[in-house]
Amino acid sequence: MSDSGVPTFSVDDARRLARDLYGIEVEARQLVSYQDQNFLLEHGSGRRLVLKLSHASVPREMLDLQNRAMEHIADRESSPATPRVCSTLGGERIVTVAGDDGVTHLARLVTFVEGTPWAAGAPHSPELGYRLGRFVGVLDRVLADFSHPAMHRFDRWDLKHTLEIREYLGAIPDPGPRPNVERVLARFEQRVLPLWSGLRASVIHGDANNDNILVSDDGTDIAGLIDFGDCVHSATICELAIAMAYLMLGQEEPLTLGEQVLRGYHETHPLEAMELDVLLDLVLCRLAISLAYSYRLSKLRPDNTYLTVNQENAGKLLERLIALDSGGVRERFGRACGDTVSTIDTAKNGRGRGRERILEARRRHIGASLSISYSEPLEIVRGAGPYLIDERGRAYLDAINNVCHVGHCHPRVVAAASAQMAVLNTNTRYLNDLLIDYAERLTATLPEPLRVCFFVNSGSEANDLALRMARVHTGRHDAVVVDGAYHGTTTSVVELSPYKFGGPGGAGRPDHVQVVPCPDVYRGPHGADDPQAGAEYAADVAAAIDRAGGPVAAFFCESMISCGGQIIPPPGYLRAAFDHVRHAGGVCVADEVQVGFGRAGDAFWAFDFQDAVPDIVTMGKPIGNGHPISALVTTPEIARSFANGMEYFNTFGGNPVSCAVGLAVLDVIEEEGLQERARVVGAHMLEGLRGLAERHALIGDVRGHGMFLGVELVRDRETLEPAREEATEVIERMKDRGVLLSTEGPFHNVIKIKPPLVWTTAHADFLVEQLDAVLTEGLNKIPS
Repeated sequence: MSDSGVPTFSVDDARRLARDLYGIEVEARQLVSYQDQNFLLEHGSGRRLVLKLSHASVPREMLDLQNRAMEHIADRESSPATPRVCSTLGGERIVTVAGDDGVTHLARLVTFVEGTPWAAGAPHSPELGYRLGRFVGVLDRVLADFSHPAMHRFDRWDLKHTLEIREYLGAIPDPGPRPNVERVLARFEQRVLPLWSGLRASVIHGDANNDNILVSDDGTDIAGLIDFGDCVHSATICELAIAMAYLMLGQEEPLTLGEQVLRGYHETHPLEAMELDVLLDLVLCRLAISLAYSYRLSKLRPDNTYLTVNQENAGKLLERLIALDSGGVRERFGRACGDTVSTIDTAKNGRGRGRERILEARRRHIGASLSISYSEPLEIVRGAGPYLIDERGRAYLDAINNVCHVGHCHPRVVAAASAQMAVLNTNTRYLNDLLIDYAERLTATLPEPLRVCFFVNSGSEANDLALRMARVHTGRHDAVVVDGAYHGTTTSVVELSPYKFGGPGGAGRPDHVQVVPCPDVYRGPHGADDPQAGAEYAADVAAAIDRAGGPVAAFFCESMISCGGQIIPPPGYLRAAFDHVRHAGGVCVADEVQVGFGRAGDAFWAFDFQDAVPDIVTMGKPIGNGHPISALVTTPEIARSFANGMEYFNTFGGNPVSCAVGLAVLDVIEEEGLQERARVVGAHMLEGLRGLAERHALIGDVRGHGMFLGVELVRDRETLEPAREEATEVIERMKDRGVLLSTEGPFHNVIKIKPPLVWTTAHADFLVEQLDAVLTEGLNKIPS
């Protein structure tokens, strides 16, 4: 397969260009190159230069980035030896030239850096490795303050784009290196990607390979570095990882040599703890990327041996390194740095008090009614996508945080909040497009006649307002709720929450609240095999209205019941229950605070797959991806009833920043296809968990819809004796394995799974694998 963008200039063309553009008479010799053309030019005076002719697809701004980076380095005192850019007779640093085929290319002339490419046979000695580390460290230190408009360009060799090589896995042999490359991808996704946003970033050279590293003629020092074609803004540590990856190729003791590079780098550009945590994985990423592209491109251009020069050695090195204990390698890396790398980066992660001092201060200043997860609490300092990260840099797969719906610290949401905060944040008594834009976007996701919005700041506020609104609209006071339900923390909605008023410290059921059995087809009287289960559980709502001794104001129900045990109501339940309530003149409230915005997978709102339409929908948690915003949407009729002369005003509800955040969340859900992902990944995870239930008797039931799942643990599948202590132990052990879970349900024996919707099937598989391992190992609480 030919590439029409590759320049095809001859040696004579190179001499002509040197004469016409730069006014010099030279001899020319073509050098080996990947997709560009490079000519070594020798002037009669002995001066040597390199004429660089770029692939036709390379934009001018990319070459300007390279030129400016080289100039930035050259301007620094005691800077590393790199090429310097020469100007044409007309003062241009980049000039357009045309080949015989009429295709135009961009040309540059740079100085020749004296030295021998390391690949030409220089010794791979520990001393030279150490000197390479120092050289690259100084280079990164010099580039740390360099900036350019094109530095954020996409470069497929940039390690942050490692997952892009999935497209080329089919080109890699199996048997062969393909399984190891797949393991690298999984490790990158699980170990590196969550930490990426916390890594130092700067412009890097990006390709310190054995052809670009020049060694002095006596083989004792690093003479220079050439070819800035992969210059890009990325994690700074990638520079070191790339240099180490190439230097270790074909070596008997690769890690020993790599440690010398690391030692030299750390002495000149000190590393941070998190950079050491990901270094081995980034070395593996470079090897995997090299293999993927070499196999792929060698099929397209079999005549270009440059593409396959490192193929065999890269495969062998990858196989050796990926088999090593990563914890042990991390310790070796720490020792190579003289154990001078701090384990906590307090500048980025907070004050650095440490867990014990935080707990002590918390006991003094924070109310004891606020609980802490896990017997050994985690100090979480950062979030990224589907992960939470502790102060030591360890990433935990977050399987329970339905608040950060589109992933922790999603850059689109962060940017929306910060940009609007810098412009305006005020209340809704002033006109502002964002309030209306968001109301229109939000109501467009809902069925008629749900068209009027009230914005507040939390799910508790939304439910509190819904109760008040229902009472004003109906002129009644009583409410019906589902057993085990939780609707918030204000006084009025705690009284609607059996999960609270029926638990420790609770005041018991208020007289104005009627409680109906949870529509649980696992523990309840009507099972999943009963086609009338929905109608039969809904009949309990009608009976509750009768018990109230008169019409009620409202029926509150989560469309999928969370605190009650991750319960999926049987088909037809909500619709039939709503019919009973409306027949009695009440208002139907669907609490979607935990389950809305596409989590159900099959529907944007969980009430949709029940074929039911409420009179009021309350929403919160995922609506702002961690920003405090919530909403109530109702019908024009109920909204008119509520406008009875008493103003409803909320200082922060509907403010411009919150609306900007809400719009960004909707954009991300739509553009990243997160509702569909919830459907696909949720179904995949459900299947995997049900497979575990076939092997582990402790699992009594697996249930769920989309990414709202529950695993109920029981000691006996006949009596359904709850396995509360076992569930607690599973949660603790899963935390130790890097997965964050929690329990729910009236017996606290249901493992709840409701992760950010950015989860992939790989994350789901990891959870299932770890849960399988924990149950296979056995639990201290499992009866013999």
